[in-house]
Amino acid sequence: MAGKTEKSKGKVKEAVGSLTGNKKLESEGKIDRRAGEAKEKVGRVKNKVEAAAEKAEHKVEAAAEKAERKAVEAIDKAKVVARRKQS
Repeated sequence: MAGKTEKSKGKVKEAVGSLTGNKKLESEGKIDRRAGEAKEKVGRVKNKVEAAAEKAEHKVEAAAEKAERKAVEAIDKAKVVARRKQS
């Protein structure tokens, strides 16, 4: 949200500076606009990274659960084999 505000503020300053011939204000506007655009891009990347991390976390949890189930199955089979040998 901050990026959009800064971008809009920059556009206004840039336009006013251009209309009034105030090069300093126009330059400040360009800087503000570009800073706002950069913040928006950073925000989008951050959201993508967070989504990817969440997806990876779910996959790791699923893999851990599957490994645990397999380990329990292997232990149960080993117990059955051990009981058979004792008989």
